[in-house]
Amino acid sequence: MEYPLVSTQWLEEQLTSPELVLLDASMAVVLGKEPILYHEPVCIPRSRRFDVEEDFCDKTSTQIHALPRFEQFVEGIAKLGINPQSVVVIYDNQGIYSSPRAWWIFKVMGFKRVYVLDGGLPQWIAEDRVTSSRYQEEGIDYGATDCGQLTAVLEYQSEKVMDAEAVLTKLDDSESAIIDARGQARFLGQVSEPRAGVRSGHIPYSVNLPFGEVLDGYKIKRAEELQTLFQALVGDKALRIFSCGSGITACILILASVAAGHGDAVLYDGSWADWGSRIDLPIER
Repeated sequence: MEYPLVSTQWLEEQLTSPELVLLDASMAVVLGKEPILYHEPVCIPRSRRFDVEEDFCDKTSTQIHALPRFEQFVEGIAKLGINPQSVVVIYDNQGIYSSPRAWWIFKVMGFKRVYVLDGGLPQWIAEDRVTSSRYQEEGIDYGATDCGQLTAVLEYQSEKVMDAEAVLTKLDDSESAIIDARGQARFLGQVSEPRAGVRSGHIPYSVNLPFGEVLDGYKIKRAEELQTLFQALVGDKALRIFSCGSGITACILILASVAAGHGDAVLYDGSWADWGSRIDLPIER
């Protein structure tokens, strides 16, 4: 995969490009870090809202944050005016938090020209770049794309996602690494899980890499630092399976892994909310 992030400088220079579609994938609830709070609406000019918890989440699933169905995704991005020629850039209001989840949704659905804004809205604001108080659709009719155009070029990438049964087959696989993005206390089962009915602990054979450790301030760490970090943690294992609480922050680690030059990443979409709630699956503490 190519480098998955773009800089604030690059974005500012491209803001008027007709191919650019800028998406704000911020979430209302932030777990695992001290949230950055905003006292009034603020976004980057030309932004459109990408709701990873409603519009781009399969609400029929038993999972908390299930990936959208392929048809749901196509219909959703068509309404946002995204077409096969679009260059999609995604950010969030925490720096790098939920934007990697949105980016990985695009990747799973086979959309190639999609990137994360390094540092997100906080970095943009820190550099004193122009902001807006409303999303683009509130003032501009950007139209919609024909779903057939998108369906013709997109294809669901099933190899980028695993369920619990698939992860179970990889527990003691010497060529696979299961990497958990939750904080150490949750990984070790030293604290209760935030969701009712979910056991404490972690998937057997998994290793812990709290998502904050791949970040440098608001931004992702340099590729060389990330390579050193992953090498020390999982060595040269070919397949990296990423998990977290419910499938959101695991995508931060996927973004970091891809930024470090490793292409074979898989999301366990149900993550610990799924695994920990099933008494038929083994756990460690």
